[in-house]
Amino acid sequence: MPTMYDVAKLAGVSQPTVSRVLNDNDTSVQISDETRQRVLAAVAELGYRPNILARSLRTQKTQTLALMIADLSNAFYHRIARAVQDVAHLQGYEVLIFNTEHLYENELHFCEVVSRRPVDGVIMAPYHLTVEDIDKYFIPTRTPVAILGQHLYHPEVDAVFLDDERASYEAIRWMIGERGYKDFGFLGVPDSLRPGARRFRGFQRALGEFDLSFDPRHLVISDFSLEGGAEAAQEYLRRGNLPRAIYAINDLMAIGLILSLQEGGARVPDDVAVLGFDDIPEARIVRPMLTTIAQYPRELGRNLAMAVFERLNHPEGYSRRAIECEFRLIVRDST
Repeated sequence: MPTMYDVAKLAGVSQPTVSRVLNDNDTSVQISDETRQRVLAAVAELGYRPNILARSLRTQKTQTLALMIADLSNAFYHRIARAVQDVAHLQGYEVLIFNTEHLYENELHFCEVVSRRPVDGVIMAPYHLTVEDIDKYFIPTRTPVAILGQHLYHPEVDAVFLDDERASYEAIRWMIGERGYKDFGFLGVPDSLRPGARRFRGFQRALGEFDLSFDPRHLVISDFSLEGGAEAAQEYLRRGNLPRAIYAINDLMAIGLILSLQEGGARVPDDVAVLGFDDIPEARIVRPMLTTIAQYPRELGRNLAMAVFERLNHPEGYSRRAIECEFRLIVRDST
């Protein structure tokens, strides 16, 4: 098992320097970015893991983060979790992962469990939690918290987000302006699942800019899953008179939609075009390959983890951060 001595030797620095880089616990000594990167590279190459028990006794920290994810079966969230783990492990931290399946009761259970079992920081992808929940479970213990999304504002909580409304707006503008689609369907989720409402607003804003109306009969509400997309396709086919294009607000729904539409005899994109959101790996496997709005889960995960570590390392005088991440329209064959 590699030791701190091995890391120091490979990086060409002293053991105290390795300790300062990993712990970030001595602000009186300035360490250059080049030295820091050499140390972190040596840690990764050797697979070095700090002695967590010894450090916990010394620092009174648990060396543990808690991560609440909405759906680990979705590759988008799985990649966020991997990125959080990668950052945490470089800092000598472990990550406890909790899967909520988009249910409010599961989100509250996570909060209750974490509030009773001390962790050093909390990262969440909440769909239902409120400001009152944050105040109840996390503010009394001053636990650093970072959340994914822009829907839950709290002055003591960092946020990492993508502008869902603008992403939807720009993608639908492209569908209209570049592809010429005018008759749209929208495959969404209940309003209680927050990203759905913002993505619908962007969708409506783009239609309005081109003076296009939306037929409410083309609105189908389902859930964030392959099965949800398949059930929506059956509903569209049952209603008849398919819209010319359907915007599904995540890729799993879009892929389930495509597969079930094809089973029902509809051709994608000849009869109906399909647009998704996320750019999960399966978007490149389904045929036709899915046109989708890409967000970058590893970037989101890294920023979430780093926001928590910034608060852990600089607990005093730290103001809330809101970190906006990029999106991009990926044009493939489904449109």
